[in-house]
Amino acid sequence: MHPSRISSKPRLLDQVRDRICRKNYSICTEESCIAWVRRYILFHGKCYPTEMGASEVESFLSHLASERNVAASTQNQALSALLFLYREVLDVELPWLDNAQRVKKPQRLSVVLTAD
Repeated sequence: MHPSRISSKPRLLDQVRDRICRKNYSICTEESCIAWVRRYILFHGKCYPTEMGASEVESFLSHLASERNVAASTQNQALSALLFLYREVLDVELPWLDNAQRVKKPQRLSVVLTAD
């Protein structure tokens, strides 16, 4: 193998997988987290996450809400994956993400059944 191909540090997604395994999360959680981290990196032109921060996370979440029209639970899943990436893998604490456009959960109307 060529010496330049030998890396002392595992690739980012492998680091995420390893950390998820150490925390004994399910395979579904692992797959979902990896997919959201990958989408986030691709959305920002393949920038490495340590070169990005809260504003990039906010713009990604806002994109999901405004242009992709995802459900609130989907956006929350993406946020959780990115927080896991920064906190658990990269050991970076992001400030609270106040400026991200959040999806509003639809209000549920109560259904009242009558004899009619």
